[in-house]
Amino acid sequence: MNFDIGDGVDTAVNYVLDNFSPVLDFIAAVIGFVTSTILDALAALPMPVGIAIFVLLSLWRVGFGFAVLTGLALWLVDHMGLWAAMMETLSLVIASTLMAMIIGLPLGIAMARKDSVATVVRPILDLMQTMPAFVYLIPAAMFFGLGAVPGAIATVIFSMPPVVRLTNLGIRQVHNEFIEAGNAFGCTGTQLLFKIQLPNALPSIMAGINQTIMLSLSMVVIASMIGAGGIGNTVLTGIQRLDVGTGFEGGLAVVILAVILDRITQSLGQKTTKRTALWATLFRKNEREELATANA
Repeated sequence: MNFDIGDGVDTAVNYVLDNFSPVLDFIAAVIGFVTSTILDALAALPMPVGIAIFVLLSLWRVGFGFAVLTGLALWLVDHMGLWAAMMETLSLVIASTLMAMIIGLPLGIAMARKDSVATVVRPILDLMQTMPAFVYLIPAAMFFGLGAVPGAIATVIFSMPPVVRLTNLGIRQVHNEFIEAGNAFGCTGTQLLFKIQLPNALPSIMAGINQTIMLSLSMVVIASMIGAGGIGNTVLTGIQRLDVGTGFEGGLAVVILAVILDRITQSLGQKTTKRTALWATLFRKNEREELATANA
């Protein structure tokens, strides 16, 4: 006996299109507003100002050498004529990452606090990570048409699992002594989460955000096939015309943006690790002092 799963999926998609069009239109309007607002803000920046911002961020978070490399790399992108396309790609990456964090962080927290939630969500995350990226373009285009909105939605679905998984992992790996100390001081569940668990889980959470940004960048390029725009259009044009030079320029711009975003977000996680270690030391010191005062 054969099960035609494809027909069932088609029936479900048609049912959603026929009965939930207002909801889909509302979602598209919200996501379109977010992406267009970010794009307008980035597009309003003159190229020298944009490069200066990236250089200052690189200098602050990474170091002088990487700041110089960032400036030269972005100067190269501008001289390839891809600055506007890179800003468009960056706006989609930022919008998709923000939406993935808004959904993924609470979901990761829920997984860490409830094993039943983790049991249900984990197979869904496995499916999201193993499904070929091109498959997400089909329902996104059917539900939301062509353009930046379906590209952003497909990117969110593809890139969200790392931030969910690593938020869950980071909270679960918080030392029991911190939890016990918080309970001893009378912390409520909310206080325990925001004052103890999340600060100690931040290195893992930042690693998840970093991976989400990288996956968003890769998916945004693929989403150019449904009109997402940006550097992906340059790469797609190179493929369609068998133009190696054009494809290489687009790919090089993607690599430059990926390296810059990766190093900056990685530095946030490294700095967080040091601050968390200092916080943990101070926490233990205060705990010992209060216990000594109570015993005296």
